[in-house]
Amino acid sequence: MTDRGQKPGEKIRITIPVKAQSIIDTLTAAGYEAYVVGGCVRDSILGREPQDWDITTSAKPEQVKALFPRTIDTGLQHGTVTVMQDREGFEVTTYRIDGKYEDSRHPREVIFTPDLEEDLKRRDFTINAMAYSEKAGLVDLFGGMEDMRRGIVRCVGDPLERFGEDALRILRAVRFSAQLGYDIDGDTKEGIRSLAPSLQKISAERIQTELVKLITSGHPDDLRTAWELGVTKVFFPEFDVAMETEQNHPHHRYTVGEHTLQSLKYVKPDKKLRLAMLLHDIGKPCTLERDEDGVTHFHGHPAVGEKIAEDFLRRLKFDNDTIHEVCKLVLYHDYGNGVEPDMRSVRRAVNRIGEEAFPALFEIKRADVLAQSDYMRQEKLELIHRWQELYRQVREQNQCVSLKDLAVNGSDLIHAGWKPGKELGMVLQRLLDLVLEEPRCNTEEILLTEAEKYKEKP
Repeated sequence: MTDRGQKPGEKIRITIPVKAQSIIDTLTAAGYEAYVVGGCVRDSILGREPQDWDITTSAKPEQVKALFPRTIDTGLQHGTVTVMQDREGFEVTTYRIDGKYEDSRHPREVIFTPDLEEDLKRRDFTINAMAYSEKAGLVDLFGGMEDMRRGIVRCVGDPLERFGEDALRILRAVRFSAQLGYDIDGDTKEGIRSLAPSLQKISAERIQTELVKLITSGHPDDLRTAWELGVTKVFFPEFDVAMETEQNHPHHRYTVGEHTLQSLKYVKPDKKLRLAMLLHDIGKPCTLERDEDGVTHFHGHPAVGEKIAEDFLRRLKFDNDTIHEVCKLVLYHDYGNGVEPDMRSVRRAVNRIGEEAFPALFEIKRADVLAQSDYMRQEKLELIHRWQELYRQVREQNQCVSLKDLAVNGSDLIHAGWKPGKELGMVLQRLLDLVLEEPRCNTEEILLTEAEKYKEKP
């Protein structure tokens, strides 16, 4: 395995941002301990850009507030104060010991402590339980550096205790594994397997956040680990069914679920694209048929999949825009397969699918093909390329593909004597149909003349 981070015995040096260092300096000048802690330490050692710089300190919240002119009471009951430096906020949290957890999420009480070790040992994984200051250097009490070197995600202490405290850590373990390309420690895996059902207690919004981070990581197919350990069964049972659904067909080599996992790797790490790949074949298990030769078929699976995808995305509280775009890609991911295109069919396809979603379909289709068997792969990829090339020509020539591209609009027709209402809308649609067939007709003169014909014979 490739070495991760700096080697044992090598002095760790982390460049702390000026504003975060200023907070640490103020706290230490007042007689308190202060360190950057958690993910920012891990990412800095790995050469990754930290998203946040969290600070842990022996100072209590009211003592922190007294030292800085602008603070926000982010979570005083848990010891967290946000210190504002110009317009940037830094979370400063007091060393603490968590009391008993009663809901797999929140401790019943929080006890402040002057001992950094007590604070670090309540954290989830060893790679997230390191602290650093310029004065003290790296504080690594639980083998985080060694686990990074080995490429391991391992709980601090007993996995059953850590996952029992916050069940979301179960999904976080898989997510960190996917983001960092690490394996999950054996005992940690067993803890996940044992307590996976407790994820039912976690809010849909928090599960959504972790799932998106996982599938937009460099190893989205690590969702397989979540399936193997019984995690997806809790929040995404449709995926478990897909993993068990065979595809006995020349075009495929994997089960539906495994094909899905493979396809995720072939699209860029965009949330909507990865969600669309995750869900593109989710309708297949419900539409499975076998012919007399035992060959499997999934007629109508895109439309069925669209409904299942919408139910899943709403269940996890995704925003309406994401739901709309992802479901559209699921519905149309097979559109045009096996059909030799011309510019007319491309214009009609863009009009039907939408100008925003249509370009994304090329990436979806390409990933779908690359995750299938080798059978006719080159022919399929070449067909996608021809669709894409014709689409490029349509756009390059500014051909009309929607009502907004028409050379006339509703106001023009009203000016020509049409009354506002349903009939006017029908006429505009007829004009659009004409232009989709014959782009040269998209002139004001031709369309107004054509509209007069409809007026005479509605």
